[in-house]
Amino acid sequence: MKKYDFAQCLTNYFTVFLPGHVNASKNTICSYRDTFSKLLKFFKDERRIPPEKLSFSHFNRAAVEDFLLWLENDCGCGISTRNQRLAALRSFFRYVQVECPEHLLLCQGIIAIRSKRREKPVIQYLNKEEIRLLLAQPDTTTRDGHRDLAILTGVLFILSNTA
Repeated sequence: MKKYDFAQCLTNYFTVFLPGHVNASKNTICSYRDTFSKLLKFFKDERRIPPEKLSFSHFNRAAVEDFLLWLENDCGCGISTRNQRLAALRSFFRYVQVECPEHLLLCQGIIAIRSKRREKPVIQYLNKEEIRLLLAQPDTTTRDGHRDLAILTGVLFILSNTA
């Protein structure tokens, strides 16, 4: 391949592979495109490598990890966005390892980058007054109301024993 084979691989990935072989949705393709727009901006602004000069020789695991840190620290992206960008990069480098096996080791290093864990939100439980209000909602003068109250009571009982 040419010295700047990265451009050809990226073009084929977006114009042939994603729409034709994977049948990726337009939203997925746009999201992946945004990832690579950011990646090109990172290399241009942070590494002083213009997009037309970018080649596979500029990539390694450390460069991609620096890009992910840049997304978080400089672009203000959250962990979910960072992980989504990483997923797009992994997808591309899985494609590259098949299309350009000479880059197999490079691709394996990038694919092996782990997603960042994010803190799980604390689950808020109902207090006694909220439970009382919830159980007061079904109309117990009707058959359906009795059924609804029984269901709510059963669900609350199960939830209270699993918490």
